[in-house]
Amino acid sequence: MTTIVLAAQATQSGGGMSFLLMMVAIFAIMWFFMIRPQQKKQKEIRNFQNSIEPGTKVVTGGGIYGTVKSIDMAANVIEVEIARGVVIRVDRGYVFADASSSAMQNNQK
Repeated sequence: MTTIVLAAQATQSGGGMSFLLMMVAIFAIMWFFMIRPQQKKQKEIRNFQNSIEPGTKVVTGGGIYGTVKSIDMAANVIEVEIARGVVIRVDRGYVFADASSSAMQNNQK
């Protein structure tokens, strides 16, 4: 009878190790399929925002297409021309995409 109880206790203690191993595996899967791609995308956006120059066609966070007219690095503001003679000021952090490359991708679909 004591042997059965000891055997049952031994199998239960091994279950904790497999649970821990399973949790590590789930975290690794989440890292490679969710967290890592999001970090890469954020890095691409940051690099694009740092490389904006006057004349670049951009898309703002609100979905407004325009051309960069000037950049104020001190205030972190970009002036974007959205129509002939219509210039808006946009925070640099809200410019997410190059409009010329996104238009090219939409035409290929």
